[in-house]
Amino acid sequence: MIHQNVKIHNLTNIYGCSIDENTKIGPFVEIQSGVNIGKNCKIQSHSFICDGVNIEDGVFIGHGVMFCNDRLPKATNISGHLKSNEDWKLEKTH
Repeated sequence: MIHQNVKIHNLTNIYGCSIDENTKIGPFVEIQSGVNIGKNCKIQSHSFICDGVNIEDGVFIGHGVMFCNDRLPKATNISGHLKSNEDWKLEKTH
């Protein structure tokens, strides 16, 4: 759910997340499903916020900040095949 009092600039990719009131999202930002953003936050341009991230009230995220939700990011699993959802554990960021 995105609160009605949220300011979202053009050229953003936001889906399946929760953004609370009075938060501002700059351009060229991606916020993935499963993300929770509190009220009175400011997310600057060119930032990436992935599933598993929880941002509390009043937090500032600067330009170009990238979150990662995989402790051992690799494209392939032990057998050399592309990783699937079963091949990794979602690491949460608070």
